Amino acid sequence: MKQLADRFLLHLKAQRNFSRNTIKAYQYDLGEFLGYAAANKAVSLAGLDRPLMRGYIASINDKKVSRNTLLRKISAVRSFMAWLLETGQLETDPFDLITIPKKEKRLPRFLTEGEVGKLQDYNLPERVEAREKGYYFALRDYALFELVYSSGLRRSEAAGLNVGDLDLYSGFARVMGKGSRERLVPVGDKALTAIRAYLETRPKPLSHGLPLFLNHKNGRLGGAGIALVFRKMAKRARFARPMNPHSVRHSFATHLLDHGCDLKSVQEMLGHKNLQTTEIYTHVSLERLKEVYDKAHPRAKRGGGPASGN
Repeated sequence: MKQLADRFLLHLKAQRNFSRNTIKAYQYDLGEFLGYAAANKAVSLAGLDRPLMRGYIASINDKKVSRNTLLRKISAVRSFMAWLLETGQLETDPFDLITIPKKEKRLPRFLTEGEVGKLQDYNLPERVEAREKGYYFALRDYALFELVYSSGLRRSEAAGLNVGDLDLYSGFARVMGKGSRERLVPVGDKALTAIRAYLETRPKPLSHGLPLFLNHKNGRLGGAGIALVFRKMAKRARFARPMNPHSVRHSFATHLLDHGCDLKSVQEMLGHKNLQTTEIYTHVSLERLKEVYDKAHPRAKRGGGPASGN
């Protein structure tokens, strides 16, 4: 079973072009499942039956994980079973007739345009350098934030950028997204100005193959490092609620739609494979529209008093 799981993971990498992080998550979840199967004497393919799957789902539920975590773990095992069926290792689907819970629909967290302005103001490089003596990354941090907000990048996409991926003259960045899908995204003037200022402080020469954003050891600033930078920026701006790279990406999409950008263009810029994934941002915009209406219209809420005449 372990050998089959390893072959399946190799298939995801070689044939389906899954990202390293996705494969790592599948590997963890399948390892957990195989451990459960072994503890229940299911050490061969014959043991992969419906009662085992029901028991595994119940065991995850007992851990009080979120529904989305539960669904992620089930999805990994179901994909493994589907591959076993496809390759002729299994004859029947052990998930057949098992009801899978539906995914929770949660609206993405995003910053208002006022919050973005406040974040930018409190993290202006000259202000940070004046307050925090000895902190040498204010230009980098500001350029990073401006780029993520300007282009809607994922944390991993920003981390993976090299100097040569940016065209500072035409205002585009070449981004490697999920599933190794490459796309070009526009970069706004404020982000370009911030990046140019940051690059002026970088070690020379600036080879195209060098990482764009460097850590304190002059190596590539990774995803965890980017998340830490964004937390520091939120703390400087005295934000009461959490702020991370993904919420800035959500803000990018929401603000584009608020200002009339069409959904298809937002989908392309975000690198979403399906338009349905992007449609959640229309719900965000509608929720905000309703909130503004409720606050502004004198008769928006019930119980606001009788009409004042004809």
